[in-house]
Amino acid sequence: MTQAFHFPELVWDWPIAIYLFLIGVSAGLVMVAIYLRRSLPEVDVTRSPVMLTTLWLAPASVALGLIILILHLTRPLAFWKLMFHYSFTSVMSMGVMLFQLYMLVLALWLAMLFRTDLLRLLRRWLPPLAAIAALLDRVKHWQASLENIMLLLAALLGAYTGFLLSALKACPLLNNPVLPVLFLFSGLSSGIAVAMLAAMRSEDKRFMHRLHWLEKPVLIMEVFLLLALFVGMLLGDEGKLRALHAAMGGGFWTQWFWWGVVGVGFIAPLLLRGWLRRPRIQLILACSCSLLGVLMLRFFILYAGQMTVA
Repeated sequence: MTQAFHFPELVWDWPIAIYLFLIGVSAGLVMVAIYLRRSLPEVDVTRSPVMLTTLWLAPASVALGLIILILHLTRPLAFWKLMFHYSFTSVMSMGVMLFQLYMLVLALWLAMLFRTDLLRLLRRWLPPLAAIAALLDRVKHWQASLENIMLLLAALLGAYTGFLLSALKACPLLNNPVLPVLFLFSGLSSGIAVAMLAAMRSEDKRFMHRLHWLEKPVLIMEVFLLLALFVGMLLGDEGKLRALHAAMGGGFWTQWFWWGVVGVGFIAPLLLRGWLRRPRIQLILACSCSLLGVLMLRFFILYAGQMTVA
């Protein structure tokens, strides 16, 4: 097991896997929140537990992920340079730009959604800034356009984590065009799981119904993309075949994939929903397994993908 987590080719280790997971949760949760707003236009979703969870968790998970990434850098104190010096040939630099746009639009979007609450808080605690919240109320007709931009940025952020790993061109498993789309849908799966856990506190059953409806196609796409990833490697050159054999030919990471990603992430939630007759416990366990499966997928792709260098 020590060799599975420590080998000469390893460049990015477990903190990066957690960073990738947190970014996927934020992007997925935002996309789910927008989907609920648009599929239930007659409901004030800003009062729903799902939107309140998005208010806190979406920015917090990105912030925590960035802190983990910065501390993992060789020179963490030099990270500020990436925030002001952009390079369109660097995946990391483009990612920093995307993070900045994402957080800015996310803050504006959430501020417009909760502008009434924001205005009340500012009037009580920071009266000089109350005009800002009032301005948001005047430009609320821009909310639909801002939401479209927010949805696009969330999708790009979810896919970006896959593009980041694809930058390791020497690793045949990681240098794969399927990876960004796979990470996008697995992040969306984690967002659905978090939203379901939040929707348990809502008396309106329409939220849970919509989430269950969304969950099925996302799960099917996730399985399809995993198959496409492995089939593409099977039909690839010698480097991809060696990478596929290293990842899936037996050993620790093969067991991790079948027992963790497939067993815990895919099969366990289905079995729990079919066998367990206590809905609340069933949902908590199933969503927890889904989240753990997404995290284990990040670990598998990251570590198994670096085991083989072309």
